[in-house]
Amino acid sequence: MATARQWISGARPRTLPAAFTPVAVGTGAAFPNPRFVTAGLALVVALALQIGVNYANDYSDGIKGTDDDRVGPFRLVGSKSATPRSVLFAAILLFLIAAIAGLVLAIMITWWLLPIGVAAIAAAWGYTGGSRPYGYRALGELSVFIFFGLVAVAGTYYVQRESLNWWILLASMPIGLLACALLTINNLRDIPSDRLADKRTLAVVLGEGRTRSLYYGLIAGAYFAALALSTWRAGAAMALLTTALLVDPLRKVRLGATGKALIPVLAATARIQLLFGLLLALGLTVTA
Repeated sequence: MATARQWISGARPRTLPAAFTPVAVGTGAAFPNPRFVTAGLALVVALALQIGVNYANDYSDGIKGTDDDRVGPFRLVGSKSATPRSVLFAAILLFLIAAIAGLVLAIMITWWLLPIGVAAIAAAWGYTGGSRPYGYRALGELSVFIFFGLVAVAGTYYVQRESLNWWILLASMPIGLLACALLTINNLRDIPSDRLADKRTLAVVLGEGRTRSLYYGLIAGAYFAALALSTWRAGAAMALLTTALLVDPLRKVRLGATGKALIPVLAATARIQLLFGLLLALGLTVTA
């Protein structure tokens, strides 16, 4: 039976900035008239979906044998620390929490939020679950960009202001691109084991060299998007203060780090994503 510490590790805490930062940015953009109740509900949805998809991936990859020779974070099913059924139950419970919080938002704001919520839960499960998981077909980064970038940031803004505009979509782009960078470095590390398991991630399809270039491109795109946004909301430039943090992870990727040597790069990318998002949110707030 898995311990509490193992369940926490299985939730993959380092991925949680991908859920927190879009809500922070959407709330910062909503100033000077934020609604913290709806922002809080949006955060519950985002965190529950992120942890739920982590458990769902643990379950689906575990029963398919994809995690039998994994060098990355701890896996509950792959390590046989927890039964597949218990991990599946945890994933379903988290999706249910996200659905309830989303339903409350729909009641408060608009019923049009329901199909978006259903799509988000379906995407969370379909990444590695079901008979045709899209994460095995090189579509993971696209889904992450849509749901943890565009939908999460713009959705958080919408449930507070009940309107959308072009610049909130621009604000969502760097957050989505950094979330994609996090997934890309994770999949770069797992190329050897994913190939053996016939898991065709985008990294497997592109190969190691082009995946490293993709990581560089995603990082560059995020910073250029923040720079472009700063011409509309000057405070967005505060996110560029994190540029110095890029040196070490970019150097390791350029020098060909593989396997366990990429785990610190994954951690550094998560820290950059979090600090970038917090500074972007703060910048949007102070120049509202």
